[in-house]
Order: sequence, then structure tokens, then C-alpha cells
Amino acid sequence: MAADRRQSSILNPQSSIPSDGPVGVFDSGVGGLTVFREIARVLPNQPLVYLGDCARVPYGTKSPETVTRYSLEAANHLLERGIRMLVVACNTATSAALPTLQEQLRIPVIGVVEPGAQAAVAKSAGRIGVIATEGTVKAQAYTKAIRRLKPDAEVIESAAPLFVPLAEEGWANTHVAREVAEVYLEPLIDAGIDTLVLGCTHYPILRGTIEQVVGDSVRIVDSAETTALAVQSALGESATNGAEPLHQFLVTDATERFRRIAGDFLEQEIRHLELVAL
Repeated sequence: MAADRRQSSILNPQSSIPSDGPVGVFDSGVGGLTVFREIARVLPNQPLVYLGDCARVPYGTKSPETVTRYSLEAANHLLERGIRMLVVACNTATSAALPTLQEQLRIPVIGVVEPGAQAAVAKSAGRIGVIATEGTVKAQAYTKAIRRLKPDAEVIESAAPLFVPLAEEGWANTHVAREVAEVYLEPLIDAGIDTLVLGCTHYPILRGTIEQVVGDSVRIVDSAETTALAVQSALGESATNGAEPLHQFLVTDATERFRRIAGDFLEQEIRHLELVAL
């Protein structure tokens, strides 16, 4: 029963899941591929369509009003593709636009903040660090979500904006990324965090570098993993049981860079890639 209540808090109320169609996954760029990969892993027969708004990345420095407008444009485009569910695989868009999307769309809409907060509370002894974009930190999205679940939790949020371009350019495992990570993470380590939430879907691309900096004593929460489980739970037995699902990729710019980064990250050839306008 408790799991059902948690799941209902993630989905928009009075939504219904169509019996077929792909799951739509939306992000400002390549970061949402972390969520895409986890959904494909837990639902290997479910068709997916990914939309990366690479022309307007990053979202983290833009106003909530602008992010909401961009998110609605992306959602409407994916609705035209017949999606059965929308996964907002962007923490900034989740923070700014999730209530509007859930209100206006008749299909289920899942964001990444609530599942990440649930995982952080489950893992932490009480002192939780969050690294995220400027927009997510300013909104205190994780602090609010975590304290709804555990009011006495200590949450320390810190912006790490340079992680996004490092992921977008494929520089995740370079000495540059290591030096940037040390600067961003040192205050959180000094504060004695026991759990670190990767509060932007770009950040798991740099997970190896981040783990090297924080060490083994800090538990890592990747909202991509918990979001995928939320999608799996929401779809339940209605998940499509096809032989080989179609995975489509849509971008608003930089198709060849996306093809290269996505191919390396997903370890597969990106065959169905389309340039679109929102």
C-alpha cells in the first residue's frame, strides 16, 4: 500500500495509460540518455522515443517560464508521435514544468526528482548532498522532495553547471572533468555528506569521475535508475511484449555529435535519428 501511495505521488492524477505506443523520454540534450538506458534495461521490450533539445541546451541557466515553454513544446511534439507516457528526463524541467505538464497532458507524466528523493532517503543516514543545475538548486527541488519524506534530513544542494557541457562534449573521463569535480564536490565532502544525489541527468555520464572524487564512503544516488523503476511500476503488465522494440531518437540540433555520444554511451549503433523542429 505504501508503494502504491509513493507511486501515485509521482504520476499525474486522473491519467490513464494507453495500451500501446512508445514511452517518450525528453531532455535538454544528451543527459536523458542515462534515463533512456535504464528504462530500456528494465523494460527491454518497450518501444522508446527520445527527444533531446540540443539546440537550446542547457536548461539550467534559463528562467522557469522559459523551461516550462520549452517542455510543453517537446511534450506536444512527442504526443504527435503517439507516446503512451512522458518521462521528463531532466531535473531542471522537472523542477520548473512537471506540475504544468501533469495538468495539461492526459497521459502519465513522470519526472526525475521524486524518484531520486525516495532513493536518497532510503540510502542516507541523514546528511544528503545534491549536485544539480543552477535552476534546480534555486528551486530547492530536492530539498523540498526529501524533506516531505524525511523532515529531519539535512540536505546540502550545490550547483555544478560545468558538468553539463563536459557531458555534452564527451569529456566525462578527462583530467579536466576530474579537476572540475574536485572543485564542486570538496564543500560537500567537507560537510560530511553520506549520500550524494546526481541531480541532473547529465551527471551520471560523469559518474566514474565523481565516484573517484567522493570515495567509497559516500553513496551515489542516480535518479535515472529509480525513475526507470517508477516507469516499470506504472506500466506494470501493460508493458509491450514485442520481439525487438523500436528505439527512435529525435534532436533539435547537432545530429552527428548526438549520434557519436549516444552511440558510445549506449554501446549501440544509433540507427533511427531524426532532426526535428519544436
